[in-house]
Amino acid sequence: MALHLEIVTPEKKIFSNTVGNVYLPGADGELGILDGHAALVTALQPGELRYEKNGQTISLAIGTGFAEVTEHRVNVLTDLAADEDAIDEAKVEAAMKRAEDQLAGISHDHDAEEVAHLQAIIAKSMAQLRLKRRNRN
Repeated sequence: MALHLEIVTPEKKIFSNTVGNVYLPGADGELGILDGHAALVTALQPGELRYEKNGQTISLAIGTGFAEVTEHRVNVLTDLAADEDAIDEAKVEAAMKRAEDQLAGISHDHDAEEVAHLQAIIAKSMAQLRLKRRNRN
């Protein structure tokens, strides 16, 4: 059998095809998935998702979400999935700066949900910038 990877965001299906392996940024660290892996469901944190296709490693910046792994399938449900070409570095930097400024100005008695939202924006921005800047000399 072969390992089938499907990546879905709220907007669209990003990828659906057979791959060699998958590496996910799990809540407890990076997970490596090969065909025949034990079944599991895990939360995802913002970071880099990698998979091998035709001998080539493809990387995507992903946000939060969940991954469902079965013996021959990996389903990724995430709020962000972008390859290096789709990332606008200036826009991401601006969004991260706005979130950092808002977070710095929040008092301790502020809504915990708003703090978590701003922290998520910062984490997703950092994941995108790491991917975009990785291959620079």
